[in-house]
Amino acid sequence: MSSIKGSRRRGIALHAVLVVGLLLSAFPFYWAVIMSTHTSSEIFSYPPKLLPGSHFGENVRNLLDSIDFFGSMWNSLLVATSVTVLVLFFDSLAAFVFAKFHFPGRRLLFALLMVIFMVPAQLAAIPQFVIMAKLGWIGSMTSLIVPAAANAFGIFWMRQYMQGAIHDELLDASRIDGANFMRQYWHVALPVVRPGLAFLGIFTFMGQWNDYAWPLIALTNPDNVTLQVALSQLNGTHGTTDYGMVMTGALLALVPLLIVFAIGARQIIGDLAKGAIK
Repeated sequence: MSSIKGSRRRGIALHAVLVVGLLLSAFPFYWAVIMSTHTSSEIFSYPPKLLPGSHFGENVRNLLDSIDFFGSMWNSLLVATSVTVLVLFFDSLAAFVFAKFHFPGRRLLFALLMVIFMVPAQLAAIPQFVIMAKLGWIGSMTSLIVPAAANAFGIFWMRQYMQGAIHDELLDASRIDGANFMRQYWHVALPVVRPGLAFLGIFTFMGQWNDYAWPLIALTNPDNVTLQVALSQLNGTHGTTDYGMVMTGALLALVPLLIVFAIGARQIIGDLAKGAIK
């Protein structure tokens, strides 16, 4: 009986810790919702207001009057979706080669890939801008999509995932059936590594959606920018920033991320459950 009571107490304590952690994690999002329903003066009032206000509609109207919110959101959606699709294809294809095929120089190329992985992206900003300028892509969405179409992290992540998830016997059986390289990749490898692809897709989409520095450099037309750059234009000078409007824009910008995360997380959990049943 004492052991049962002890395990019950430990279970209650564990759940209490988890609930506290959940509340601490959810509070910033809740606070963003609260701030988006108040004016700037109410946000900085003391004691702080912890309940929703009545100015959300007004903040939305001010936001739409200040920037081209939906136009910039479409630009971000176009860039993030295009880059995510390209990264999933090119990175998984390269990772499949690194993980399951032997060729001269494989280790040297992978070591070079790791060196590129450790180089900060900011160091490549100036050379990348020069290349985009010579190609005539500065000011267009192409300058955001093409440089991000493949990355070292995605190749490394998928290579590590494929080494454990794809058994050599599957590839040997597909070769006996006459499958070429692309059929092995498309019909054997990809269905097995869908959870890894789902994580990479979520990670890439969120990174591109939240990217600010490179779009700020590459998009020279202030009327044709991504959402993060457009939201930065809401910051006024000389203390005139409408923080209620800013938080409304930030809150609305979270909606596509929540949708993508929900879809991707469901994909990950569903495929892992199938694998556990098998």
